[in-house]
Amino acid sequence: MTQIIQKDPALTKKNSKKSQFLIGVRIEGASKSKLYNPGKQNFRVGTQVVVESNDGPQMGIIASNKIPNITKTEDKPPRVLRTFNQHDLQIQERKNKTEQHAKELCQQIIRKLKIEMHLSRVTFIKHKKKIVFFFTAEGRVDFRQLIKELVSHLKQRIEMKQMGVRDEARSIKGYGVCGETLCCSTFLEEFTPVTIKMAKDQGLALNPSKISGACGRLMCCLQYEHQTYKELSQAMPKIGSNIQTPEGLGKVLKNNIIEQSILVRHEDESILTYNTEELPKQQK
Repeated sequence: MTQIIQKDPALTKKNSKKSQFLIGVRIEGASKSKLYNPGKQNFRVGTQVVVESNDGPQMGIIASNKIPNITKTEDKPPRVLRTFNQHDLQIQERKNKTEQHAKELCQQIIRKLKIEMHLSRVTFIKHKKKIVFFFTAEGRVDFRQLIKELVSHLKQRIEMKQMGVRDEARSIKGYGVCGETLCCSTFLEEFTPVTIKMAKDQGLALNPSKISGACGRLMCCLQYEHQTYKELSQAMPKIGSNIQTPEGLGKVLKNNIIEQSILVRHEDESILTYNTEELPKQQK
Protein backbone atom coordinates (compact mmCIF):
# COMPACT_ATOMS: atom_id res chain seq x y z
CA MET A 1 0.00 0.00 0.00
CA THR A 2 1.45 3.34 -1.06
CA GLN A 3 1.39 6.03 1.60
CA ILE A 4 0.73 9.55 0.33
CA ILE A 5 2.49 12.22 2.33
CA GLN A 6 1.11 15.71 2.04
CA LYS A 7 3.42 18.65 2.60
CA ASP A 8 2.44 21.26 5.11
CA PRO A 9 1.65 24.42 3.06
CA ALA A 10 2.84 26.63 5.90
CA LEU A 11 6.17 24.79 6.04
CA THR A 12 6.61 24.99 2.26
CA LYS A 13 5.89 28.69 2.32
CA LYS A 14 8.38 29.18 5.13
CA ASN A 15 11.14 27.29 3.28
CA SER A 16 10.58 29.26 0.07
CA LYS A 17 10.59 32.57 1.87
CA LYS A 18 13.33 34.77 0.50
CA SER A 19 15.67 36.97 2.48
CA GLN A 20 14.11 40.32 3.38
CA PHE A 21 17.31 42.27 2.76
CA LEU A 22 20.36 41.92 0.54
CA ILE A 23 23.74 43.62 0.79
CA GLY A 24 26.00 45.13 -1.84
CA VAL A 25 29.48 43.63 -2.09
CA ARG A 26 32.25 44.89 -4.35
CA ILE A 27 34.51 42.04 -5.40
CA GLU A 28 38.24 42.75 -5.50
CA GLY A 29 39.05 44.24 -8.91
CA ALA A 30 35.38 44.72 -9.87
CA SER A 31 34.08 48.09 -11.05
CA LYS A 32 30.91 48.08 -8.95
CA SER A 33 29.11 46.14 -6.26
CA LYS A 34 26.63 43.29 -6.73
CA LEU A 35 23.84 42.00 -4.52
CA TYR A 36 24.45 39.09 -2.15
CA ASN A 37 22.38 37.22 0.39
CA PRO A 38 23.81 37.75 3.90
CA GLY A 39 21.65 35.01 5.42
CA LYS A 40 21.32 35.52 9.17
CA GLN A 41 24.65 37.33 9.42
CA ASN A 42 24.93 41.04 10.17
CA PHE A 43 27.65 43.04 8.44
CA ARG A 44 28.83 46.63 8.62
CA VAL A 45 29.73 48.65 5.54
CA GLY A 46 33.48 48.36 4.96
CA THR A 47 33.75 44.81 6.30
CA GLN A 48 35.85 42.44 4.19
CA VAL A 49 34.00 39.24 3.38
CA VAL A 50 34.26 36.06 1.32
CA VAL A 51 31.42 35.41 -1.13
CA GLU A 52 30.50 32.54 -3.41
CA SER A 53 30.86 32.85 -7.18
CA ASN A 54 31.16 30.72 -10.31
CA ASP A 55 34.93 31.01 -9.94
CA GLY A 56 34.90 29.80 -6.34
CA PRO A 57 35.11 31.85 -3.13
CA GLN A 58 36.14 35.45 -3.76
CA MET A 59 37.13 38.32 -1.51
CA GLY A 60 35.04 41.49 -1.42
CA ILE A 61 34.10 44.45 0.74
CA ILE A 62 30.64 45.45 1.96
CA ALA A 63 29.65 48.57 -0.02
CA SER A 64 26.02 48.91 1.06
CA ASN A 65 23.73 47.33 3.63
CA LYS A 66 20.06 46.42 4.08
CA ILE A 67 18.89 46.73 0.49
CA PRO A 68 15.23 45.63 0.19
CA ASN A 69 15.05 42.31 -1.66
CA ILE A 70 12.80 42.92 -4.67
CA THR A 71 14.12 39.97 -6.67
CA LYS A 72 11.74 37.27 -7.84
CA THR A 73 11.20 34.34 -5.47
CA GLU A 74 12.93 31.90 -7.83
CA ASP A 75 15.99 34.15 -8.08
CA LYS A 76 18.73 33.14 -5.69
CA PRO A 77 21.43 35.79 -5.18
CA PRO A 78 24.85 34.32 -4.26
CA ARG A 79 25.62 34.11 -0.57
CA VAL A 80 28.09 35.82 1.69
CA LEU A 81 30.08 32.94 3.17
CA ARG A 82 31.96 34.59 6.04
CA THR A 83 34.02 37.55 7.13
CA PHE A 84 37.56 37.73 5.83
CA ASN A 85 40.05 36.05 8.18
CA GLN A 86 43.80 35.45 8.43
CA HIS A 87 43.56 32.16 6.53
CA ASP A 88 41.75 33.92 3.66
CA LEU A 89 44.49 36.56 3.64
CA GLN A 90 47.15 33.88 3.17
CA ILE A 91 45.14 32.27 0.36
CA GLN A 92 44.75 35.65 -1.32
CA GLU A 93 48.47 36.39 -1.07
CA ARG A 94 49.33 33.02 -2.65
CA LYS A 95 46.79 33.66 -5.41
CA ASN A 96 48.31 37.08 -6.15
CA LYS A 97 51.83 35.62 -6.26
CA THR A 98 50.70 32.85 -8.61
CA GLU A 99 49.06 35.37 -10.95
CA GLN A 100 52.07 37.68 -10.91
CA HIS A 101 54.49 34.82 -11.62
CA ALA A 102 52.26 33.50 -14.42
CA LYS A 103 52.00 36.95 -15.98
CA GLU A 104 55.76 37.56 -15.94
CA LEU A 105 56.43 34.08 -17.35
CA CYS A 106 53.86 34.53 -20.12
CA GLN A 107 55.33 37.90 -21.11
CA GLN A 108 58.80 36.35 -21.35
CA ILE A 109 57.54 33.53 -23.59
CA ILE A 110 55.57 35.97 -25.77
CA ARG A 111 58.75 37.99 -26.36
CA LYS A 112 60.75 34.84 -27.06
CA LEU A 113 58.23 33.50 -29.57
CA LYS A 114 57.68 37.01 -31.02
CA ILE A 115 53.89 36.66 -30.87
CA GLU A 116 51.91 39.75 -31.86
CA MET A 117 49.73 40.01 -28.78
CA HIS A 118 49.46 42.13 -25.65
CA LEU A 119 48.92 40.41 -22.31
CA SER A 120 46.36 42.34 -20.26
CA ARG A 121 45.77 40.42 -17.02
CA VAL A 122 45.90 36.97 -15.45
CA THR A 123 43.39 35.21 -13.20
CA PHE A 124 44.09 32.06 -11.18
CA ILE A 125 41.00 29.92 -10.42
CA LYS A 126 42.25 27.59 -7.70
CA HIS A 127 39.34 25.15 -7.38
CA LYS A 128 39.44 24.54 -11.14
CA LYS A 129 43.24 24.37 -11.20
CA LYS A 130 43.17 26.79 -14.09
CA ILE A 131 44.94 30.02 -15.04
CA VAL A 132 43.19 32.35 -17.48
CA PHE A 133 45.29 34.76 -19.57
CA PHE A 134 43.45 37.76 -21.04
CA PHE A 135 45.05 39.43 -24.05
CA THR A 136 44.43 41.78 -26.95
CA ALA A 137 45.60 41.37 -30.54
CA GLU A 138 44.86 42.86 -33.95
CA GLY A 139 43.77 39.53 -35.41
CA ARG A 140 43.85 35.81 -34.76
CA VAL A 141 46.84 34.53 -32.84
CA ASP A 142 48.51 31.11 -32.96
CA PHE A 143 49.38 30.54 -29.30
CA ARG A 144 49.67 26.73 -29.32
CA GLN A 145 53.38 26.79 -28.52
CA LEU A 146 52.78 29.42 -25.87
CA ILE A 147 50.22 27.20 -24.13
CA LYS A 148 52.56 24.20 -24.26
CA GLU A 149 55.33 26.11 -22.53
CA LEU A 150 52.97 27.61 -19.93
CA VAL A 151 51.57 24.18 -19.05
CA SER A 152 55.10 22.81 -18.79
CA HIS A 153 56.18 25.51 -16.34
CA LEU A 154 53.01 26.16 -14.34
CA LYS A 155 51.52 22.64 -14.17
CA GLN A 156 48.00 24.09 -14.44
CA ARG A 157 45.24 24.12 -17.02
CA ILE A 158 45.70 27.12 -19.31
CA GLU A 159 43.00 29.17 -20.99
CA MET A 160 43.63 32.08 -23.36
CA LYS A 161 40.89 34.70 -23.77
CA GLN A 162 41.12 37.43 -26.39
CA MET A 163 39.63 40.76 -25.32
CA GLY A 164 38.57 43.83 -27.23
CA VAL A 165 40.31 47.14 -26.53
CA ARG A 166 37.18 48.38 -24.77
CA ASP A 167 37.24 45.39 -22.42
CA GLU A 168 40.90 46.01 -21.72
CA ALA A 169 40.23 49.65 -20.82
CA ARG A 170 37.45 48.48 -18.50
CA SER A 171 39.76 46.07 -16.67
CA ILE A 172 42.69 48.52 -16.43
CA LYS A 173 40.44 51.49 -15.44
CA GLY A 174 41.45 55.13 -15.58
CA TYR A 175 40.06 58.61 -16.30
CA GLY A 176 38.47 60.12 -19.38
CA VAL A 177 39.05 63.55 -20.91
CA CYS A 178 36.11 64.77 -18.80
CA GLY A 179 38.12 64.11 -15.64
CA GLU A 180 35.75 61.38 -14.42
CA THR A 181 36.51 57.67 -14.08
CA LEU A 182 35.89 55.72 -17.28
CA CYS A 183 32.23 54.89 -17.89
CA CYS A 184 33.13 51.33 -18.91
CA SER A 185 34.80 50.64 -15.55
CA THR A 186 32.06 52.19 -13.41
CA PHE A 187 28.47 51.75 -14.56
CA LEU A 188 28.24 50.48 -18.15
CA GLU A 189 26.81 46.94 -18.13
CA GLU A 190 27.62 46.26 -21.78
CA PHE A 191 29.07 47.98 -24.81
CA THR A 192 26.74 49.27 -27.52
CA PRO A 193 27.83 50.41 -31.01
CA VAL A 194 29.16 53.97 -31.28
CA THR A 195 29.38 55.43 -34.79
CA ILE A 196 31.05 58.45 -36.36
CA LYS A 197 27.56 59.61 -37.42
CA MET A 198 26.78 60.27 -33.76
CA ALA A 199 29.66 62.75 -33.62
CA LYS A 200 28.50 64.38 -36.87
CA ASP A 201 24.90 64.67 -35.64
CA GLN A 202 26.17 66.47 -32.54
CA GLY A 203 28.20 68.93 -34.59
CA LEU A 204 31.52 67.80 -33.10
CA ALA A 205 34.85 68.32 -34.82
CA LEU A 206 35.91 64.98 -36.27
CA ASN A 207 39.29 65.12 -34.58
CA PRO A 208 40.30 61.61 -33.36
CA SER A 209 42.00 63.02 -30.26
CA LYS A 210 38.78 64.83 -29.29
CA ILE A 211 36.23 62.07 -29.84
CA SER A 212 38.26 58.98 -28.91
CA GLY A 213 38.37 57.41 -25.46
CA ALA A 214 41.25 55.86 -23.52
CA CYS A 215 40.79 52.67 -25.52
CA GLY A 216 41.37 54.48 -28.82
CA ARG A 217 37.81 53.88 -29.99
CA LEU A 218 34.98 56.40 -30.21
CA MET A 219 33.91 57.57 -26.75
CA CYS A 220 30.96 55.66 -25.30
CA CYS A 221 29.41 58.92 -24.08
CA LEU A 222 28.69 59.99 -27.68
CA GLN A 223 25.62 57.77 -27.54
CA TYR A 224 24.15 59.20 -24.31
CA GLU A 225 22.56 62.31 -25.83
CA HIS A 226 22.53 61.26 -29.46
CA GLN A 227 18.76 60.84 -29.67
CA THR A 228 18.21 64.32 -28.18
CA TYR A 229 20.66 65.89 -30.64
CA LYS A 230 18.99 64.01 -33.49
CA GLU A 231 15.54 65.33 -32.55
CA LEU A 232 16.75 68.91 -32.03
CA SER A 233 18.67 68.96 -35.31
CA GLN A 234 15.48 68.30 -37.29
CA ALA A 235 14.59 71.97 -36.84
CA MET A 236 17.98 73.09 -38.16
CA PRO A 237 18.80 73.83 -41.85
CA LYS A 238 21.74 72.12 -43.50
CA ILE A 239 25.11 73.85 -43.32
CA GLY A 240 25.86 75.48 -46.67
CA SER A 241 22.22 75.83 -47.61
CA ASN A 242 20.58 79.19 -48.42
CA ILE A 243 17.75 80.30 -46.14
CA GLN A 244 15.44 83.27 -45.87
CA THR A 245 15.98 85.49 -42.81
CA PRO A 246 14.37 88.75 -41.59
CA GLU A 247 17.37 90.56 -43.21
CA GLY A 248 17.08 88.68 -46.49
CA LEU A 249 18.66 85.64 -48.11
CA GLY A 250 21.73 84.17 -46.42
CA LYS A 251 23.98 81.12 -46.30
CA VAL A 252 24.13 78.86 -43.23
CA LEU A 253 27.66 78.75 -41.79
CA LYS A 254 27.07 76.91 -38.53
CA ASN A 255 24.33 75.37 -36.38
CA ASN A 256 24.32 75.42 -32.59
CA ILE A 257 22.00 72.51 -31.88
CA ILE A 258 21.73 72.99 -28.11
CA GLU A 259 21.01 76.73 -28.31
CA GLN A 260 18.90 76.22 -31.45
CA SER A 261 20.70 79.10 -33.14
CA ILE A 262 22.04 79.48 -36.68
CA LEU A 263 25.02 81.49 -37.92
CA VAL A 264 24.22 83.06 -41.30
CA ARG A 265 26.31 85.08 -43.80
CA HIS A 266 24.38 87.53 -45.96
CA GLU A 267 25.16 88.76 -49.46
CA ASP A 268 26.68 91.94 -48.03
CA GLU A 269 29.15 89.69 -46.10
CA SER A 270 27.54 90.51 -42.75
CA ILE A 271 27.34 87.57 -40.37
CA LEU A 272 24.40 87.31 -37.99
CA THR A 273 23.08 84.74 -35.53
CA TYR A 274 19.41 83.79 -35.54
CA ASN A 275 17.27 81.68 -33.26
CA THR A 276 15.23 79.07 -35.16
CA GLU A 277 12.05 80.75 -33.89
CA GLU A 278 13.03 83.98 -35.70
CA LEU A 279 13.09 82.28 -39.09
CA PRO A 280 10.08 81.77 -41.34
CA LYS A 281 8.28 78.52 -40.51
CA GLN A 282 8.97 77.01 -43.90
CA GLN A 283 12.73 77.24 -43.18
CA LYS A 284 12.63 75.07 -40.05
